[in-house]
Amino acid sequence: MPMTWVGITIALVGALGYALGAALQQREAVALGATLRLMGRTRWWVGGVIGFAGASLHAVALSFAPLIVIQPISVATLVFAVPLAAWLHGRRPHRGEITGSVAVAVGLLSLMLLIPSHDVVPSLSNGAAIGLLAVVGVFTGICFTIARFLSGPAKALAMAVGAGSVTATVSTFVRVVGGGLGGDMARLLHWFTVAIPVLLICAVVLLQKSYAVGYFGIAYAGVQIVDPITSVMAGALLLGEPVPTGVGHVIPAIIATVLLIGGTITLSRLTPDHSHPAPAPAPAHVG
Repeated sequence: MPMTWVGITIALVGALGYALGAALQQREAVALGATLRLMGRTRWWVGGVIGFAGASLHAVALSFAPLIVIQPISVATLVFAVPLAAWLHGRRPHRGEITGSVAVAVGLLSLMLLIPSHDVVPSLSNGAAIGLLAVVGVFTGICFTIARFLSGPAKALAMAVGAGSVTATVSTFVRVVGGGLGGDMARLLHWFTVAIPVLLICAVVLLQKSYAVGYFGIAYAGVQIVDPITSVMAGALLLGEPVPTGVGHVIPAIIATVLLIGGTITLSRLTPDHSHPAPAPAPAHVG
């Protein structure tokens, strides 16, 4: 249990860094779109570095505690990320943003707390890993194909759902690699280790596309909902981590789900942020 609390503390610090990084990158993605022009923006890189530091701490935390304990902690960042994004856009957060974010965070956290904590040494076969990648790849492709026919918050949410499934896959592989080391660094010599940065790059690209739509609240909430739920499913189905059972969990789960849905609907009704780069000054008149 003491090691679990170490993991929780590290995960909280990492989650705050991830929230700040996401807010910084979203502002640039809205202004320029999810294009290579982002590579030339200092603020985007700063956000990326901060977000990467947060994700790295999250990875370290997964080495100390089970996936189903660490992953839900990321939902707390929603109540920080949305106000941060509003501040970066030069405005105060809307009441709906705060209400929706808190509802989603409380609902998801309550749902995750129903899951029993139990230390299990993670183990994933090659076949199961390939199957996971295939399922997530197809699911993400479907989400982004559907997004092409949508607009506004529905488009942002569809992209966020696909991106969230990829970030959850990253966490699953990190949990397997980090939690299965047991002090033997030779275990890093596995294709799972190579898969992590590849999946991480894919996740970053997909996240930028969802942020670029302009509805940061619904996009970030979508990722935060899908990521931990997918991680818990992967942990239960593939890593042998426990899930709640019994009738006593039904009513709390229903209440938590209602909060999730209500918060998501509230965020989807908000107007988008549209930032544009400052225009270049007109040349001085000569003569």
